[in-house]
Amino acid sequence: MNKKLQLVPVMLCFFAMGFVDLVGIASNYVQSDLGLSDSAANIFPSLVFFWFLIFSVPTGMLMNKIGRKNTVLLSLVVTVISLLLPLFGETYGLMLVAFSLLGIGNALMQTSLNPLITNVIKGDKLASTMTFGQFVKAIASFLAPYIAMWGATAAMPTFGLGWRVLFPVYMAIGILASLLLLVTPIEREAAPDKASSFAECFKLLGKPIILLSFLGIMCHVGIDVGTNTTAPKLLMERVGMTLTEAGFATSLYFIFRTLGCLSGSFILAKFNNRKFFLISVILMALSMCGMFFGTSKLMLYVAIALVGFGNSNIFSMVFAQALTAVPEKQNEVSGLMIMGLFGGTVFPLLMGFASDAVGQAGAVAVMAIGVIYLFYYFIKIRK
Repeated sequence: MNKKLQLVPVMLCFFAMGFVDLVGIASNYVQSDLGLSDSAANIFPSLVFFWFLIFSVPTGMLMNKIGRKNTVLLSLVVTVISLLLPLFGETYGLMLVAFSLLGIGNALMQTSLNPLITNVIKGDKLASTMTFGQFVKAIASFLAPYIAMWGATAAMPTFGLGWRVLFPVYMAIGILASLLLLVTPIEREAAPDKASSFAECFKLLGKPIILLSFLGIMCHVGIDVGTNTTAPKLLMERVGMTLTEAGFATSLYFIFRTLGCLSGSFILAKFNNRKFFLISVILMALSMCGMFFGTSKLMLYVAIALVGFGNSNIFSMVFAQALTAVPEKQNEVSGLMIMGLFGGTVFPLLMGFASDAVGQAGAVAVMAIGVIYLFYYFIKIRK
């Protein structure tokens, strides 16, 4: 089968991978509906990404047994179930279960889908192809706030779901992605002669580049989820917007992350990856300054756009760096890197406590620590 045709269902799966980012705007709506504090509401994104700590490495081992494609299909089934549950209500407990399943499905998907690309694309095109996948993922991410806002304000019937109408919309796309991948022939990777144990997987963290990359992924995702959750709160705190008005901030972030992924898929194929990494981190540092000190709508919008563009290609560059460092253990390395998405649990929790204490500037200060580490990562990676 033509390689480009094989990539079509894979890229639709990347779109489904973006469903996890609905947790940012969804947690804001749940917070508003149920009257929760920042720290209580931030449990939702933290819970989603907690499951990456538990399931990522086992998923890397599962891929050795059932193959990457079958693991992606399993992840889609779990994701579809997670999107079905909110149709039955919006209680705190039900949303906790739904977001937990969303996190588990996404942990399975992110661990298996990125390596699945190597079954189709080889060599120096890997980083740019992964970045294009992140571009497709970002489309789902920035559409989520718009769909939620439409559901919350639509004059036409949304079957009593309100903002939760985004769940059945994404569930239908998840089912389509499952069916297309199921019928697409993708050559299975060779099974390893000897399956790695848990100890052997974690032993890979003893390699400096793997440990540095693991922490880099933690910071990237912490900043991503943190901005996704905090951007509307900044506008509500500093400019006095309502939640529905401030929801545009989340879309703005994902619009520029999408533009960054699209341009990055071309830049990474032509430009020095290390220099592009530095430019991306500098943009994120400027963004942190803008979000920390900004008091006008324009300055905050510019800062949110800068972090969206700057953070858009960090994941692909760090992930590709780790995969190519240990090519004979790609499944295991993928599991470890995706475990780094646990940063999406650590950062929002710390940001919630910081913002409860000193306002949203405290949340921005937590994200700035992640940006400082990425500067350190740039210094340490090979030239």
